[in-house]
Amino acid sequence: MNYELVLVRFGEIVIKGRNRNRFETMLLTQIRLALKPFDKLEFVRSYARVYIRLNGESYEPVAERLKDIFGVLSFSPVIGSELELEAIRENSLKLIRNLSVPPSTFKVSVNRGWKQYPHNSIEMNHLVGSHVLRNTPDLKVDVRRPDVELKVDIQKDMAYIYCEVVKGAGGFPLGMNGKAMLLLSGGIDSPVAGWMAMRKGLRVEAVHFHSYPFTSEQAKDKVVELARRLAYYGGKIRLHLVPFTEVQTKLANSGHDNLIITLMRRSMLRIAERLAEQNDALAIVTGDSLGQVASQTLGSMNVIGRVASLPLLRPLVMMDKQDIIGYAERIGTYETSILPYEDCCTLFVPKSPAINPNLNIVERAEAMMGGELDRLIDEAVQGTEVVVLKAGEEAEASAGEQRREDDWF
Repeated sequence: MNYELVLVRFGEIVIKGRNRNRFETMLLTQIRLALKPFDKLEFVRSYARVYIRLNGESYEPVAERLKDIFGVLSFSPVIGSELELEAIRENSLKLIRNLSVPPSTFKVSVNRGWKQYPHNSIEMNHLVGSHVLRNTPDLKVDVRRPDVELKVDIQKDMAYIYCEVVKGAGGFPLGMNGKAMLLLSGGIDSPVAGWMAMRKGLRVEAVHFHSYPFTSEQAKDKVVELARRLAYYGGKIRLHLVPFTEVQTKLANSGHDNLIITLMRRSMLRIAERLAEQNDALAIVTGDSLGQVASQTLGSMNVIGRVASLPLLRPLVMMDKQDIIGYAERIGTYETSILPYEDCCTLFVPKSPAINPNLNIVERAEAMMGGELDRLIDEAVQGTEVVVLKAGEEAEASAGEQRREDDWF
């Protein structure tokens, strides 16, 4: 079937009241940028939707890209029809006849968006449905559970006819809700947390802690690849590579073996918060899932989180591991995440890590290290390397750059 149009419906942005126009404009901009490789497309904005004229472009690759644009609730391949009754009936019949899987039952649902049209919706349901029935003897009507629902949307300029509704990514347009720093390890969870944060309208900059030579270059490359996959959804992502060796060694030699994980994660949050301040981010996103490991018990998360003043966002906190794996497979990060290259989180793990650490004891342990720990944290922040990853391009190192709205895609 050679479709002429794609009808794109907006997601959560429809709840935004007086700000709705700005959000719809933002989403349309991101749709245009995401579909920039398809240079024949034309875009027509309407109320709570966008129509894309294909102009000879193939529908399938356009659809594959649309599925992953945040803020898109759903979309449909559409036949456009003139408003005359016979044109609508003939185009409806054409669509039914050209479906890849011939249906046994159908129903017609007409939406008369243009109220001056001479036939109301109930009349149009009958007029279109009867025409299809007369010309397809094997097809029957089932208004409760049809194989296909033939939809006709009558607007002032044209009638839009379609059957298929494809689910989009949903959520909010990227960047609509500000920016956050994502703690990105080489595991399964944190890339999923990053994707979920982006889906809710957050631009993310990733922060990864490496402990070379204890961790390998392959472990670093693995994280770069995970960040590159997230860049596919956001068009661009900045990855902050933090040298964590000296900090981690200091903590490992502090004599507080059962608290090493707690102390390490508190230091990571201190560094991430410093980087957030430098990059105008207003929150920190982590891949914590309640009860999954020692540092993710409620007691541990409480003590670790106390060190940060910025909001800590934990999208996975109530999810089971198998559900997280399902998301990782869906967004294309799972196969990279399970590569056997260890990151710094797996180093110096004690036999019996504290699962309910005492905040006063943890703070005293940090105080005993005094200015030395603060100095090492400062050096880690100063030694951070920034890699800019753009969808479909090689990574480039950057000490800082101008960030523009059109760089989201």
